[in-house]
Amino acid sequence: MQAKPNEIRIVRVYDAPVALVWDAWTDPQHVARWWGPRGFTLTTHHKDFRVGGHWRYTMHGPDGKDWPNYTRYLEIVPHAKMVYDHGASDENGPPLFRVTVTFSEVQGQAQPKTQMDMTMALATAEAAAQTRQFIKQAGGNSTWDRLAEYLAEYPGDGQGRRGKRAFFIHRSFNAPITRVFEMWSNPQHLAKWMAPKGGNMTMRGEIAPGKSLYSTMKGEHGTMHGRATYREVSPPVMSEVHAAQARIVYEQQFTDEQGQVARHPLAPTWPETLLTTVTFSEEWLNETRVTIEWEPLNASEVEIQTFVDARSGMTGGWTASLDRLEEALLA
Repeated sequence: MQAKPNEIRIVRVYDAPVALVWDAWTDPQHVARWWGPRGFTLTTHHKDFRVGGHWRYTMHGPDGKDWPNYTRYLEIVPHAKMVYDHGASDENGPPLFRVTVTFSEVQGQAQPKTQMDMTMALATAEAAAQTRQFIKQAGGNSTWDRLAEYLAEYPGDGQGRRGKRAFFIHRSFNAPITRVFEMWSNPQHLAKWMAPKGGNMTMRGEIAPGKSLYSTMKGEHGTMHGRATYREVSPPVMSEVHAAQARIVYEQQFTDEQGQVARHPLAPTWPETLLTTVTFSEEWLNETRVTIEWEPLNASEVEIQTFVDARSGMTGGWTASLDRLEEALLA
């Protein structure tokens, strides 16, 4: 189901059971760990999570600017649905939009997964377009990436963290899943957009299970060499019943000019190996959502902390590359 012109729809699938995702949304202590764009922090002044209750909070931007927010809950179905008005900084102000969020278990999975389907309804299509642009400029979509990262290490069972320190970024493209997958699985296409704007990349090798692809990137930080060794390359499976899915999984490392594994030339405590999982999901006709997950492999605590501290930079780097992919898809 596609969003109406006056709506903004966000769909995400999280590797966590519905109960954990619900707690992450509704418990103020958990919400404070992920709500808002990267670099933002959160202060909750009051949260009364019930029908008719409200949540008053302030988001603190990395530039020192404060963003007051006010939410009033209209409908709550535990572990399934919530509806709320969001907008002005007090209860007397008019709401900017109405949000409907549903949470459902993804069927047929070995491990519990949750689909979050959120719709923001605004007064007009013009207001929706302006809000969509504001969210993009403010990095608001990274909120849902931060939720994925928090759920990966969520202390939900009382026995400590779930253990994964990962980085996530999502992006939706107005293109069929077969075309988006081709841009990732064909080295000639991949080389044209993977480097950030202003950079240049060449590749040699093969994108196939058990094969490696070597790259050389020239940009503002000099020349860097890398290797991707592929574990899985699963093209889209088209079906009249289920939305198409696809996946590419590879281990990523820096190398020297001869292709031998080497440390990051600018960050000696960067993890030697990252596991990259790229998932392609058909959202609706001719629109594809790409989810990128990075996870350090066999890394020390120092290396993991270096990785976690660099999430904002990773968001910027991936965003620049995905912008180039978007341009390539439109060409």
